[in-house]
Amino acid sequence: MTKHFLGDTAVLLGRSLRHISRSPDTIITTAIMPIAFMLLFVYVFGGAIQTGSDRYVNYLLPGILLITVASGISYTAYRLFLDMKGGIFERFQSMPIARASVLWAHVLTSLVANLISLVVVVLVALVMGFRSRAGALDWFAVAGIMVLFTLALTWLAVIPGLTAKSVDGASAFSYPLIFLPFISSAFVPTESMPGPVRAFAENQPVTSIVNTIRGLFAQQQVGGDIWIALAWCTGLLIVAYGVALAVYHRKIS
Repeated sequence: MTKHFLGDTAVLLGRSLRHISRSPDTIITTAIMPIAFMLLFVYVFGGAIQTGSDRYVNYLLPGILLITVASGISYTAYRLFLDMKGGIFERFQSMPIARASVLWAHVLTSLVANLISLVVVVLVALVMGFRSRAGALDWFAVAGIMVLFTLALTWLAVIPGLTAKSVDGASAFSYPLIFLPFISSAFVPTESMPGPVRAFAENQPVTSIVNTIRGLFAQQQVGGDIWIALAWCTGLLIVAYGVALAVYHRKIS
């Protein structure tokens, strides 16, 4: 059964990746907005923002990475919605394939596409002056957190992809996720925020994730932030995965 599932997922993943390779504008579009934010904040607002960092781009990059993923997962919901409305799922159900492999193919496609976008954003940041003292283990830790974060948001994206009534509805859910880093420590220290805003910023998931990645890049102690970040990502992943599978089984039953 496991071999059957893995084989079917690999075949469907190849199908999805071929679609992306024929439409590279998807990845380009996903990376453009975060890069635009990075350029705007570094070269326009960066000189007026006091972060205590030698380079503002060093402070900013972790938040931009999260925005990149939040922007990219809207395409997962969009592609899933098109498959649902195009009758592809019904066609797959008539074939001897593992049902869960259809969803996993979309999720893994999102993971691959978002990782490529993240690499592009990091390369642009390096050109803009980003420098890190992180060692190999620190970079692996950052990569692991980003993979977990991407999987959590991707399974979250599966839900509107299956339930939306229109293309706009399928992708619009990502807008609040893109906005969330703006009310966190991603762009400015939370100490500069007024009381209620600061309380929200310091207790929402983005701040702990951003602080963890920033600390790893700078080879600093991340303290309890890393455990809070992992708890948020893992909790969101478990809940989104469970809800997505329940919705999927109801749709195909």
